[in-house]
Amino acid sequence: MELFNKSGVLVSSVLVLVGALIACQAQEGTVPASTVIEAAAMQIGPQGQPAAERRLQEWADQGSAVAQRELALRYLSNPAKRGEALALFERAASAGDAQAAVGLVGMAHDAGDGMAGPAASAARTAGRVIKEAASGNYAPH
Repeated sequence: MELFNKSGVLVSSVLVLVGALIACQAQEGTVPASTVIEAAAMQIGPQGQPAAERRLQEWADQGSAVAQRELALRYLSNPAKRGEALALFERAASAGDAQAAVGLVGMAHDAGDGMAGPAASAARTAGRVIKEAASGNYAPH
């Protein structure tokens, strides 16, 4: 019986320790790995998924270039949010996300030859990021 009590205390202690470790890892305000962000973005379908979109927005606000890019990709299909998509692509590209730079190039291409204002700025940012990525200054995300 004594052995059971000692092992019960040991098991209980281990479970409390594991719970504490999980709680520490699940702190709010932390940005997950890019694969987790991309998986959350995949949950947003054509009709949208408000919870996943809010999560992406939170991570984008915390400075995650991957979340900024993924959110921008989702906004491209909504004409009312194309300005937000452009701004998010620029932020992500400026942070070194090469895929966001490609998105900027696509938006600049869609804007046509008479680019002015935000589209021209996007094209310059994309060109700079792609040039820096080609010279080896960026690691893939």
